[in-house]
Amino acid sequence: MAGICSSPSIKSGVSLWCPRSPSLDSHHSSVVTSRSFHQRRNYVVSASSSFANDNREFVIVGGGNAAGYAARTFVEHGMADGKLCIVSKEAYAPYERPALTKGYLFPLDKKPARLPGFHTCVGSGGERQTPDWYKEKGIEMIYEDPVTAIDAEKRTLTTNSGKLLKFGSLIIATGCTASRFPEKIGGNLRGVHYIRDVADADSLVSSLAKAQKVVVVGGGYIGMEVAAAAVGWNLDTTVIFPETHLLPRLFTPSLAQKYEELYQENGVKFIKGASINSLEAGPDGNVTGVKLENGSTVEADLVVIGIGAKPAVGPFDKAVSLNTTVGGIEVDGLFRSSLPGIFAVGDVAAFPLKMYNKISRVEHVDHARRSAQHCVKALLTAQTHTYDYLPYFYSRVFEYEGSSRKVWWQFFGDNVGEAIQIGNFDPKIATFWLDSGKLKGVLLESGSPEEFQLLPKLAKSQPSIDKVKLQSAASVEEALEIASASILETA
Repeated sequence: MAGICSSPSIKSGVSLWCPRSPSLDSHHSSVVTSRSFHQRRNYVVSASSSFANDNREFVIVGGGNAAGYAARTFVEHGMADGKLCIVSKEAYAPYERPALTKGYLFPLDKKPARLPGFHTCVGSGGERQTPDWYKEKGIEMIYEDPVTAIDAEKRTLTTNSGKLLKFGSLIIATGCTASRFPEKIGGNLRGVHYIRDVADADSLVSSLAKAQKVVVVGGGYIGMEVAAAAVGWNLDTTVIFPETHLLPRLFTPSLAQKYEELYQENGVKFIKGASINSLEAGPDGNVTGVKLENGSTVEADLVVIGIGAKPAVGPFDKAVSLNTTVGGIEVDGLFRSSLPGIFAVGDVAAFPLKMYNKISRVEHVDHARRSAQHCVKALLTAQTHTYDYLPYFYSRVFEYEGSSRKVWWQFFGDNVGEAIQIGNFDPKIATFWLDSGKLKGVLLESGSPEEFQLLPKLAKSQPSIDKVKLQSAASVEEALEIASASILETA
């Protein structure tokens, strides 16, 4: 559930990796032109905390990470009680979505994560915002009633149940929807799963408990995390993807090999460079296999599709400006859309990635949290500094009880230039990306808290590093020391 999609640099040739959904595979180069954004705020006199009428001063559409962190920021500024409404298609208060492909999928005897344990904002060490928390703060929660229409001129939203909500300021935090296989090739067969919310995860857990042969389609984050979970269930697991190695938009071939070997040691099989023709079903309508374009079939009674996601722009796609290159709703550095008083944050926002001079859309929990907080602060206060985000991705797998080896890596920056790999994956390994002598990005597996804390400092400062000296480092620790010293030398 992570990725970064970026437009070409406006002034330079910096290239960011971009795990695109199939709908974005036609990504093409174009110059992103600037536009003027309005700062005017339109407030509606709000109802009391009981919301006796249809007026809402602030409305957040979406019930994921961004909504939870935005709500906390409204509370911190004393602007939530009787003023804020959150409209969600889900049945639950906002939660830390990454848990769904990690701890939530653990076998039932290995302490899986369950709500209310991972409501926002526990993922960043904050308070656990249960449904009662929203009630106590005077925040109106509308569950299982997605917005179906917007009238930007009248500043009203219509929900699926017919509820009409008038807003002063609107924050769109609808996130993404999972990319699906077409129905005509078996994308909706029983036993075929996609994972984006708790209902999806519950359905998948139920199937894992009965499955014998699992096929995971996709070699990205979802594929790696679901395959690791299936190992915990002791299931026959095969991962199929069209690329030559795992997570190709971030991992180098040699780094991917280390992870692939670990998965293979745990019984996971890989079929690389493969294209899928269709998903096959038995007489009962349940999936029975994955037919490849070469004519072979991989047996399966459970298939998980993890091939990317698409920004959930409907029903706002006709009201606000969209970015046709990276997808999503175009916003400025304060997350203002092309319409006054309407903002977009998190996965759905196409925003200026300041340090790389790009228009980007980032599908990651860290950005969801930070963008929501930045947006609300800009809306409620005199804050005018633009969002300055450092790309950050991580994954944690094989963390269930009894696992022989836990995996936790973090990456900061941009994976451009020459990659230098240090370490033997025992358990540490690090990759440094150098471009024109400067450090652009760094990935570390199994680092200490202090080592992980160093990574964003390195990626942000982009120090000049002696490549020969770095390559000669005898250990990951020594390589990090060389990189750390380079920050001081550059300064």
